Amino acid sequence: MHITSLPGHYGIGEIGQQAFSFVDTLNSLGLGVWQFLPLGPTAYGDSPYQPLSTFAGNEMLIDIDDLVQNGFLKTTEAAILQSLPADYVDYGNLIPAKSKLLKIAAGRFARQASSRLKREFDAFIDQNDVDWLHEYALFRILKTRHNERPWPQWDRQYVHHDDAALLRLEREAKAAINEIKVLQFLFHHQWQRLRRYANESGVRLFGDMPICIALDSADAWANREILRIDDNGQPDFVAGVPPDYFSEDGQLWGNPLYDWETHAQTGYRWWIERMRASSELADIVRIDHFRGFEAYWSVPANAATARDGSWEPG
Repeated sequence: MHITSLPGHYGIGEIGQQAFSFVDTLNSLGLGVWQFLPLGPTAYGDSPYQPLSTFAGNEMLIDIDDLVQNGFLKTTEAAILQSLPADYVDYGNLIPAKSKLLKIAAGRFARQASSRLKREFDAFIDQNDVDWLHEYALFRILKTRHNERPWPQWDRQYVHHDDAALLRLEREAKAAINEIKVLQFLFHHQWQRLRRYANESGVRLFGDMPICIALDSADAWANREILRIDDNGQPDFVAGVPPDYFSEDGQLWGNPLYDWETHAQTGYRWWIERMRASSELADIVRIDHFRGFEAYWSVPANAATARDGSWEPG
């Protein structure tokens, strides 16, 4: 059961009372594991398997009632989401409406959060800013400024991650960058509260980690050296799986491939950090397509199907 599928009043399942109630239901049935899909922020297509970051949480899952209870939103403001469908997620209307409310909440957090929450926020920054959080915030700002286009289509200075251009951006968008970091803190803060409750109730959280990352992600933009992509963000080969009984053409995923030699030279630091972050969200983590560590199906980037691929050692 993915979080988005939980019942609720705000157009999408959230890390709120409905999640705690689901834990209670599992416990009452004698079930000890809750498995869900990847939790990252989604983009075009809304697929959790193509997140904008493998480290960040999906801001759309933040519990609105918790924001109201903390004084970061007014009940009348939150009520606008109650007009959204209750039986499916209307992402086209949900995302702009909820994003507007989350921006308001993040601004109020900076002004009126309790001393305890501010200390926890500072600790969250200290733990995550260098590894992924700051780059993710810059990525989201730039993606918005470029009308949500993939980063290889941005202005060249940003495609090439120009330090001087990014320094100017940091000065210009200081408040907006902080808002993104606040929302990530709120997501992780709410999630850890849910995880503690689940564990205390005898329920373990079972997360999912796709082995590949999306090309249009903060991970690829900020860490292109770990991928087989050129200076303009274009891959030479992409991921997939070969033809089999279920698909005569195989599956052409299109994700960029890892540069495993670079990973080895860094002591697999990025992967270690990724596993650490995933382990903070779940008690058990399934790596989707785990066999890709041993060997992976490499397909020319211009191929129409996965038929033209070949196995390469991982």
